[in-house]
Amino acid sequence: MSSASAGTRGDGDRGPDRPGSPASEDWLEAEAAAATGAVLGVRAESGPDAAAPAAAPAPAGVPAPAGVPSQPAAPRQPAAPAPAGVPGQPAAYQPPPPRVLNAANALTVLRLALVPVFVWFLLSGGTGDRSVAFVAFALASVTDLLDGELARRWSLITDFGKIADPIADKALTGAALITLSYLGELAWWVTAVIVFRELAVTGLRFWVIRRGVIAASRGGKAKTMLQVIAISLYVLPVHLGPTRAIVMGAALVVTVLTGIDYTARAIRLHRAVQ
Repeated sequence: MSSASAGTRGDGDRGPDRPGSPASEDWLEAEAAAATGAVLGVRAESGPDAAAPAAAPAPAGVPAPAGVPSQPAAPRQPAAPAPAGVPGQPAAYQPPPPRVLNAANALTVLRLALVPVFVWFLLSGGTGDRSVAFVAFALASVTDLLDGELARRWSLITDFGKIADPIADKALTGAALITLSYLGELAWWVTAVIVFRELAVTGLRFWVIRRGVIAASRGGKAKTMLQVIAISLYVLPVHLGPTRAIVMGAALVVTVLTGIDYTARAIRLHRAVQ
């Protein structure tokens, strides 16, 4: 009795852990099956058919390693055009030089052609002839104002105009003064002073023409206007008393002063560009 009880307790203590018993074998098989399933599950997840985790895309413009998708490069922005004058770029448009045969030069030539016409009718001496001489002188003086304005506004400045324009101006003024002095209506010394100043300024203009251009001053424009008015008063076939002598005196003073100013500016320009 006691031994049976003891044997029963001993078997119960070992229970399913006793080797060789059916319960022990079932438990071991269950444990082995569970372990095998876990291993197979891991292998299945890491097998060749398993989806690989998404790799981070490579930066744009950088070659991507094998298996990593590459991002398309950003579109290139068009480069800014190079400034004019840079090699490989077309130069800025340059307008063609003006032709010698243009409106401004035509007016200059007309003024030159009117000089002998003016002198001819002024020497004729009649009232009608003096009137024609006055019209010719007035028309020539107007062309002196128009040709320069047209040349600047329409870009008609040419080398011919630079030379012919001052020659036409001096030819008209000089011819009028010399003819009036020849007729005894104007003192020769007045003509000599004005003609000398005009010739000297013309010589200075050609002396510095390669170094620059001396712009016309307000005094020079006033001188030209006073000379035109004074000569016109002398040419008119009417007696105006001392009026024409006063205007001619004012023209003479302004002519001398502007001649001195032009000489000083020409010397400064010549020294500055050396």
